[in-house]
Parts: sequence; structure tokens; C-alpha cells
Amino acid sequence: MISRILTLLIIVLCLTNCSVKNTALGGKDGQNGSSSLFNGKDLAGWEIYGTEKWYVKDGLLVCESGPDKQYGYLATERTFKDFDLTLEFQQEANGNSGVFFRSSIEGTKITGWQAEVAPPNHSTGGIYESYGRGWLIKPDPAKDKALKMGEWNTMRIKAMGDVVTTWVNGQEMITLKDEKIGAAMGQIALQIHDGGGIKVKWRNIRITEL
Repeated sequence: MISRILTLLIIVLCLTNCSVKNTALGGKDGQNGSSSLFNGKDLAGWEIYGTEKWYVKDGLLVCESGPDKQYGYLATERTFKDFDLTLEFQQEANGNSGVFFRSSIEGTKITGWQAEVAPPNHSTGGIYESYGRGWLIKPDPAKDKALKMGEWNTMRIKAMGDVVTTWVNGQEMITLKDEKIGAAMGQIALQIHDGGGIKVKWRNIRITEL
């Protein structure tokens, strides 16, 4: 009897450990089939590109300009095709940043598409193609009031085939249909813009693969 109880305890402990590990690396954890890409403890499942600062403090993911004041990226180790991504961000100082998707990185050269995260009146939620066509679409300026500078904001990015839609705090910012985007697959990456003076906090980074 004691042997059976010990065996059951070992099984339960193993399952619990696997579940925690799976969640930390982006495994599904029960919230509508979505997966957490950030575990609130460390940068497991992510890779740093460049010399800018990426660290975890008080359960938040923080990006901050370093002494080189160059572009920097924190990218998922995994690649994604069709997905529905939500995250929260809070801008401090110059909050010029962004969320890349279906991207690839060599050093600090990134190819792919960015959903802009920027100070007011700088097209947050628009789509920019890096090392390519540049701005593909900017939101109607009237929609910029959805952004709350210095406060926590929720961004949602949905990429399904060749259609991308972004939202900021529930406000749809853009919908774009683009054949080149539709043909791609790649990493999710957070950006620090060059120039220095940037600090952005992130939390609740969740993705549902479609």
C-alpha cells in the first residue's frame, strides 16, 4: 500500500514539473488554449540580439537602452505562422519600440514586419516592413487616442494567412492584406529602437496558434 502511494506521489510530482516547464517555454496553460511566452521569472524561450538591456524585474520583462544606444531585439526561440498574440506594455521616457512577427534576425539586422509601439502621434499599431518597403499601413490618426502613454496598454496582433489586424486597448488600429506577409513564417521579437533613452515594460505575453 505504501509503495503504491509513493508511486502515485512520484507521478503527480513529475506531471506538475512537466506542466510548469511546458508553460515557461510557451506551452498551453489552460486560458482558452493560449500559451504564455513569458514566465515572469527569466528569459527562458527567448534570445537576445544586440547589446541593449533585457531583464526581468518584479515579474515584468524590461527593455532598456544600453550604452551603445543601438537597435536591440528579444526574440522567441520558436517560429510562428498563424497566431493571435496579446501583450501589455508600459512606455517610460521615449517608448519607441515594436513587436515583430514572422521575422528572422542576424546580429541586429531583422527582416519581417513590425507592429509599431511608439509615443503618441507616431502610428502605434501600424505595420512597418524592416529592410524592405517601409511603412505598409498607418492607423487613422484619430485612433491614436487609444494609446495611454505612461500607463499599461494592451496590444493584440492577429496574423492569419495574408491578413494582419492590430488592436490597442480594444480599438482596431489597422487591417492589412499582403501577399508577402502571407508567405512568411518566423520569430516573434520585441524591439528597442536606436538613439538611446528608451525603456519599455512588458507583461502577459500570450499567443494562440491558429
